[in-house]
Amino acid sequence: MMRKKRRSSVEKGEGASALKKSRSAGRSAGRQAKETAPEEANQCVFVDFVRVAGVTLKQGGVPNEIGVDQIVFQRRIQQQLQKSPRYPGIVQEFVTGLESYVENADRFRNCLLPCAPQLVDGDSSYKLGFHLRCSSVSSFQESLLRMLLGIEMLQTLIINTLLEKLPEYMLDGTGDGGVSIPRIIINQFKWLDRVVDAKELASKLMELVSVAPVEVQRDIITSLPEILEDSQHNDIARELNSLLQENTQLTVPILDALSSLNLTSSLLTEVRGAVMATLAAVQLEDLPVVVKFILHSVSASDAYEVVCNLRKKLELEQCVLPPVLQASQTRMNSQVAAGQDSIMLILDCIKSAVRFQKTISEAWLKAIESVNEVEDFKVMDLLVLLILHSANANQSRRGAERVLKIKVRSGLIQEALLQKTFRDYAQVMRGYFSSTLALAQSLLRSPDPCVVPFGGHMYRQAFTAFDSYCHQEVVGSLVTHVCSGVGGEVDVALELLCGLVNEKPSEMAMYAVFVKGILDYMDNLTPQQIRRLFHLLSRLAFGQKQGSHIQDDMHIVIRKQLSSTVPKYKRIGIIGAVMIVTALLELVKSSSESSPEAAALYYDELANLILNSTLDPQVQDMIGKSVLQDFEDNFVVDVGPEISGSFPFPASVAYKLYEDEDQGGIAINLLPLLAKDLQNKGEHRRVSPLCLSPFFRLLRLCMEKRHQGDLEEIDGLLGCPLILTDMDVVEKVESLSKAEREFLCTLLFHTINWFREVVNAFCTQKDTEMKMRVLTRLQNITYLQTLLERALAGTPGYVPPIANFDGESADSIAPSSTVQMNKTKKDGTGKKKKAPAKNSSENSSQAEEVTEADETQQEQPEKEKEKEIRPGVSLASYRPFFRELDIEVLSVLQCGLLSRSLLDSELHTKVREEVLLGPAELVFLLEDMHRKLEFSLTASPAKRAPFLKGRTDKSVGFSHLQQRSSKDIASYCVQLMPALCSHLENCHNHFQLLLSENNGVVDGPATDVQEHQLMSSAYQLLLQVLNTTFSWSGFSQPGQRSLLKKALGVFAGRLKEGGAELTLEQLVKHSFEYLLNFRSTVPNLTTALCLSRLLSTVSEKGGNPAAYREQTAVLAQRFLSQDWVTASGEKERGTKFNEALHTLLSIYLEHVDDVLKAVEEIAGEGIPELLNASKDESSASWPTLSRQTFLVFYKVLMAELEKAVRKIPAGKMSDTTEVQSEKLLTWNLAVRDFHILVNLVKVFDSRLVLNVCLKYGRLFLESFLKLGMPLLDYSFKRHKEDVQSLLKTFQLSTRQLHHMCGHSKIHQDTSLTNHVPALKKSLELFLYRVKAMLTLNNCQEAFWMGNLKNRNLKGEEILSQRSQEDDDEEEEEEEEQQQQGSPPAQEQSEDEVIDDVSEDSE
Repeated sequence: MMRKKRRSSVEKGEGASALKKSRSAGRSAGRQAKETAPEEANQCVFVDFVRVAGVTLKQGGVPNEIGVDQIVFQRRIQQQLQKSPRYPGIVQEFVTGLESYVENADRFRNCLLPCAPQLVDGDSSYKLGFHLRCSSVSSFQESLLRMLLGIEMLQTLIINTLLEKLPEYMLDGTGDGGVSIPRIIINQFKWLDRVVDAKELASKLMELVSVAPVEVQRDIITSLPEILEDSQHNDIARELNSLLQENTQLTVPILDALSSLNLTSSLLTEVRGAVMATLAAVQLEDLPVVVKFILHSVSASDAYEVVCNLRKKLELEQCVLPPVLQASQTRMNSQVAAGQDSIMLILDCIKSAVRFQKTISEAWLKAIESVNEVEDFKVMDLLVLLILHSANANQSRRGAERVLKIKVRSGLIQEALLQKTFRDYAQVMRGYFSSTLALAQSLLRSPDPCVVPFGGHMYRQAFTAFDSYCHQEVVGSLVTHVCSGVGGEVDVALELLCGLVNEKPSEMAMYAVFVKGILDYMDNLTPQQIRRLFHLLSRLAFGQKQGSHIQDDMHIVIRKQLSSTVPKYKRIGIIGAVMIVTALLELVKSSSESSPEAAALYYDELANLILNSTLDPQVQDMIGKSVLQDFEDNFVVDVGPEISGSFPFPASVAYKLYEDEDQGGIAINLLPLLAKDLQNKGEHRRVSPLCLSPFFRLLRLCMEKRHQGDLEEIDGLLGCPLILTDMDVVEKVESLSKAEREFLCTLLFHTINWFREVVNAFCTQKDTEMKMRVLTRLQNITYLQTLLERALAGTPGYVPPIANFDGESADSIAPSSTVQMNKTKKDGTGKKKKAPAKNSSENSSQAEEVTEADETQQEQPEKEKEKEIRPGVSLASYRPFFRELDIEVLSVLQCGLLSRSLLDSELHTKVREEVLLGPAELVFLLEDMHRKLEFSLTASPAKRAPFLKGRTDKSVGFSHLQQRSSKDIASYCVQLMPALCSHLENCHNHFQLLLSENNGVVDGPATDVQEHQLMSSAYQLLLQVLNTTFSWSGFSQPGQRSLLKKALGVFAGRLKEGGAELTLEQLVKHSFEYLLNFRSTVPNLTTALCLSRLLSTVSEKGGNPAAYREQTAVLAQRFLSQDWVTASGEKERGTKFNEALHTLLSIYLEHVDDVLKAVEEIAGEGIPELLNASKDESSASWPTLSRQTFLVFYKVLMAELEKAVRKIPAGKMSDTTEVQSEKLLTWNLAVRDFHILVNLVKVFDSRLVLNVCLKYGRLFLESFLKLGMPLLDYSFKRHKEDVQSLLKTFQLSTRQLHHMCGHSKIHQDTSLTNHVPALKKSLELFLYRVKAMLTLNNCQEAFWMGNLKNRNLKGEEILSQRSQEDDDEEEEEEEEQQQQGSPPAQEQSEDEVIDDVSEDSE
C-alpha cells in the first residue's frame, strides 16, 4: 500500500511537471515560462527530493501532504543533498528547482501554507469523510518553505528567494480567504531556531520597509522582534527610531516593536524622548499605544520626569468636541464616540501602568501635587486621580484622596473643572463611578468645611450625567449621610437632595422610597433639618405622580407624631403637617398657572377653606396681604382722562357709584383684560378676567376674617367703576361681526358676575350707605341681564365663559344653540316700550320657569305684529354661567325703605334720598331664593343613575349652598318670613289698589303691563317660596316642631298678636285664615294655584286636615269659576295656564265632599253651556272651561272619576239592604257620569280626547268588574230594577267604547290602537261576568247573544274586508232579558273571542 501511494505521488509529481506550460499563465508577476531542459531537470530534483523526504506536492487548492515528522523530513532532505554526487552544486540545483516550482502562484501559496498530514489508508478524497492519519505525524505541520528554512545549508538561499518573491505580491492586497501573501512570507522568518546570517536578513528587511506599502511595512516592523536575534535589537531600534521621526503612520507598529526589543537604558531613553516629541502629531486612535509605550518604558529614576512631560503634552481637551459643536454637527457623532473610546483606552493604559508599577503611581501623584496654578489644572488630572483611587493599592487610594483634598482646599481644583469633566467625558467618567462616589463621600464627611461643597458638586454632577443605576446609588449615599446624624454632613446632604428634587423632579420621584427611609432616623435631626426633610418629602409625594406612593406613609408618620404625648414628637408632627400643606398649596398654584379655569377653582377652594376653617391669624394675614396686593396688581388700574389701547369696542368708565374724589380714581380693568386675554390665549401665565370674580371672593373672605366682618379696607370696590364700553352697542348687535358679538356677550357675563360677587361681599354690611349701593348693584344686574338677553339672541351658538369651576367643563353645560325666546310685549297703546334707564328698578330679566304669567299671555296672531317684536333669549339655560349668590344676599329682602340724608355745610339736613327695593330686584332675589329652596329643601326621589349621564348637572351653581344643611337653610328662611310676608302684603295691596282704581278689572287703561308682570311674578314667587319652605320634610321631625311653630307664628302674628302662646292647631288655623285673605287679589291662575297649594300645605301641618278640605275646595272652585284676564285685556291661555288649570281642577275634585256630584255638575251643566256658547266663549258657570281648555277638564274629570270609583267598597254577601242600596246608588251615579263623559267623544272627537277616553275607559271598566260586579251579584234579586237600569246605562257606554276601538283601527293611529287590545279584553271579561251574574241568580235564560255591527263614532256601519265578502258573517252581541219579558238590552261583545268571527281579518 505504501509503495502504491508513493508511486501515485511520483506520477502526480511528474504530471504536474508536464502541466507546467499550461499553468504558467497564473503566475502573479507575469513572468514568461522557462522551458529549457536544465530548468526542468532542476525542478525534477526539487520534486524528487521532496517526495523522497516524505512530502507529496498537491495542486488545485489542496494542501501539500506530509507523511513523516518535520524533523525526519528536514534530515532526509539534508542527507539527500549531502550524499548527492553533485554536492555542493546540488544545493543550488535544489533551490533553482524550488524557484522554478514556485513560479506558479498557486504552488507558491501551497508551499507557504501549512502541510496536511498524509492519509494512512483508503481513498485520499475528502468526500468520504473518513480519514485515518499516520500516527507518527502530528496534527499541526509547518509549511514546506518553513521546513526548508530550518535546514541551514538551504536557509540563506531560500531567504533570498522569498525576499525576491515578496515585491511581486506587495500590491496584491488580501487574496481569497483573507490570506495576505506578503504577511505569510514574513511569517516564515519568525521564530527560526537559528538564523545563519541575521545581520543580512535585518538589512534586507529594512530595505523592504523603505519601499513597501504601509500595510507591508507594518507587518515587517511588528515581526522584527520575532525574527531578529538579541544582538541586533539595538541597531534595529535606532533605525526604527529614525523611521518614527519620518513617518507617523508607522507609530503603532514601531512602538509595538520597540516595546518588544531588548534595549539598553540609554537607547530606551533616547527612543522615549523621540516618541514624546512626536506626541502632539500622533493621531487620536494611536495615542493609547504611544502612552502605553511611554509608561511601560519608564524606570524608577526618570518616572517623575516622564510623567510630568506626558501630563503636559497629553491634551485630552483636543480629543473631544465641545457640546455646542457636537449638537450642531450631528454627522460627527461617530467621531465623538471614537474620541471617547480612545480616551478610555488611554486611561486604561495609565490604569494598567499605575496598577503594576508603584513608581508611576507615585510619579502621577507628585506631578499633580506640583501644579500650583488654577489654569494649569486639566481634566486629565481629575481623571488620573480617579484612576489612582480605583487602583487596588490602599496607598494609591489614600494618596489620591489626600491630593484632591489639598487642591480643593487651596482652590486649585474648582467646580468649573469638575463640571467640564462630567459634561465632556460622561462616558469615560461612568467607568469610574464607584471611585467618584467614594471620593464624594470622603469629601462630604470631611471635617474641613472647605472641601465639603466640592463633594456635593460631585454628587450633583454624577446624578445629572449618569444613568438610573447611578441615580439610585447617589440618592442612597446621600440618604446615608442624612441618617449619620453628623450636623454638617446632614445639612449638606439635605440641601443636595432638595436641589436635586428642584432640578430633576421626575428622576428623583423614582427614588422617593429611599428618601422616605429618613423618617426612621428623625430623632437625631434638628427642627430646621426636619423642616427641610418634610419639605423635600412633600415635594416628592405631591409634586410628581411617581412619588405619590409615599403619601400614605407620610400621613401615617405625621398622624402618629401628632398624637404623641412627647413634646419632641409632637413638634415633628406639626412641622411635617405644615410643610405638606405648604407643598400642596405650591403644587396647586404652580399647576394652575397655565389654566385660568384651574386658577379660578384654586381661588374658590382657598376661599372656601378660609370661610369654613379656623386658620391661624398670622396665616390669614399672610394670605390676605398677598391676595390684596395681587388683586390690585392684576385687576385694578388708575383711571386717567383717556384709556389707551386698541380694543374691539371703544373703552369707557361705567357704573361709578361715588362722586367724592377721596375714594381714588380706580377702576376694574375689565375690557382691556378681556381683549388682552383673547389675544394671548396660548401664553403660559396670563391674567384672565375669568379669575376676577373668584379672586375677589377670596380677597373679600380674607378681609372679613382679618377684620371680623368689616370690609372698610376694600369698600371702595363696591362703588368702583369698570372699564367697559357704551352699552348702546347692544341695540345694533345684528350689525356686528361674530367675533364682536361674542366679545360683547363675554364682557356682559363678566360684568354681571363681578356685580354678583360684589353683592355677595357687601350684602351683610350694616351701613346705610353700603346698603343703598348694594341695591344699586342689584339694579345694575337686572338691567345688564336685559341687555345680555338681547345680545345672546343675536349670537347663536355662543358658549359663555365658565363661572362655576367645580363642576363639568363649559362644553358639557353649554346651552343649546336653539334657545327659546321671550317676547317683549307691546303696551296697551300698541307702541313698543323703550329700553329702560340703567338704574331703573322697573326692569329685570324674567326667568322662564318662574314667570308663568309672561308665558300665559296670548301670542300676537298677526304676522305683521310679530315682525316688530324684539326677541330676547331666556337666561334660564345660562344659569351655570353666573356666579352663585350666597344665601346671605337674601337678607336684602329685609330692606324696606332705605334713606340717606345729604347734609349741608352747617350739618343740617339738606335733602333726603330714598331707595326702595323695586319689583325687578325683588323678583331677581325671589327667583334665586326659590331655586335655592327647591334644591335644598325639596326631597327628590332616589333614582338610579342613567346609563348615559345627562348634559347638565343639577348641582351646578349651588356649591356654597351645599355646604349648609337643610335645617340651617330652613331656619334662615323662617327668619326671613316677616320680610316675605311684608312683600306678600305689598303685592296684595298693589293689586287691590289696582282693582279699585280700575273699577274691579285688571286691564284698565292705567295698568302698566310691565309693572303688572313684575308684581305678578313677585306675588307668585313669594307664594312658591313659602310653599317650598313649609313643604320641607324636616318639619315632621320632632326636633323641628319649635321651628315649625315659629314659622306658623309669623303668619298668625300678622293676623293676631300673641301667637307665641297658641297651640300648633291654633297656629295652623290662624295661618290658614291669614293666607286665605289673599284670594281676592291673585292676578293670574298660576298664582291662584300657588296660593291653593300653600293653603293645602299649611293645613296638613297640624290639627284635622279634613276641616280645611271644604275651604280649599271652595277656594279652588272660586278660582275655577273666575274669568282670568291678563293686564293687556286678553284671556289667559297657553301651556302654563293649562298646566295650572289641570292641577287646580284636581285640587278641587280631591277636596270636594262628593266627587261624583261635582263631576256631574261640570259634565252635565258646564259642558252643555260650552256647547251652546259661541266658538270663543266659555261656560257661564265655569269660565275657565273653554274649547281650548276642554281637554284639560276632560282628562281631570275622567281621572278623578276613575279614582273615585276605586274608593267605592266592593259588594259583600253580608251587606244589608240599605248598604246595598247606597252602593248601587253610588255606582248608578258613577256610571251615569261615565256615560256622559264617554258620549262627549261624539262632539269632541280629537285624537287627544279619544286617547284619554280609551285609557280611563278601560280603567273604569276594570274597576267596575272588580268592585261593581260583586255588588250586582248579591243585590240582583233584591234590587232587580236598579241593577237592570245600571247595566242598560253602562251598556251604552261600552258600546261607544267599542265604536271607538273600530274608529282607532280604521285611522291606524298607534297612540290610540295601543289601548285597543287591553280595552277589548276588558269588554270581553265584562260580557262573561254579566253572564256569570245571571247564572248565579238563575236567570241565564235572560242572557242571549245577537249580532252587533261595527260602527264608527258617528254610528255609521263599518264594512270590513271579510264582511264585504260574506254578508252572513256579522259581529255578535249579547243581550240580557229580564224575566218580565222586556226587550233585550244589547251589550257589545268581543266577537273574536266568542265565536271566532273576526271583524279585522283583512
